Amino acid sequence: MKKRKDLNLDNYINFYDLERTKRYDELIKNQKNSSDYRTATKKNDTNYELVKNFIDDHKLYNKKILEIGSSGGHFQNIVKDYTGVDVAESLKKYYSKPYYAVKDNQYPFEDDTFDAIFTLDTFEHIPDINHALIELVRVLKPGGLILFKPAWQCRSWAADGYNVRPYSDFNLVGKMIKFSIIFRENIIYRSLKIFPKRIFRHLFFLLGFKQSQLKYRRIKPNYTYFWTSDSDACNSIDGHDCILWFMSKNLKCINYPNILKQLLFRNNELIIQKI
Repeated sequence: MKKRKDLNLDNYINFYDLERTKRYDELIKNQKNSSDYRTATKKNDTNYELVKNFIDDHKLYNKKILEIGSSGGHFQNIVKDYTGVDVAESLKKYYSKPYYAVKDNQYPFEDDTFDAIFTLDTFEHIPDINHALIELVRVLKPGGLILFKPAWQCRSWAADGYNVRPYSDFNLVGKMIKFSIIFRENIIYRSLKIFPKRIFRHLFFLLGFKQSQLKYRRIKPNYTYFWTSDSDACNSIDGHDCILWFMSKNLKCINYPNILKQLLFRNNELIIQKI
């Protein structure tokens, strides 16, 4: 089996700096009109309607907006006052609007700076996710909104491509892991694994035990080979745990307002308001 790089801050930053710059340059070079790739539209980005509806529904077009994990700046023209933040300095060349790279795990903004924040497919990749969440809340104004949509429940086997590679790629242990995915992805198995934990944690929350830290599962990312979607994820996050964390910090979950909906959360976005 091919050896992969371990999770550390240098590998994390280098991967998202060098690899994305190379990939974006190639994509833009191959576009007849580079703006076709640089600007998110309904045709080229599956999250476009989600972000557009968030902006329109809450009348945010003229507000001060931050995107966390802004990558190549594809959404920078979706509002007037846009700021992007990511880990790589090299991404700045793709922006016509303000862009900042994270320094020492700190977002380079004052407290209560932004009217709204959106973040897509990002927090599953952040090594210090709890600190990033605290920073997310810190820079949001009171009354401000968050569109929060990481890739939920990332699978540990994605890093080595067990779900996409043939059995012949693996030794006996690897073959057993690949075979087990059939059962581990079964809805009954997953329900029996997830729902008792959610009920237990929600009961503790209702009894006054608030979450000082987000409960999530650390998984090992692959910064050497990109086998499949989220093979580079380092966190497996349950949306229910995120709801409890936000509520523990006295934020309000607008689109999952009651206990039943919170317990039955699947894979959608969270819309959070800072009170």
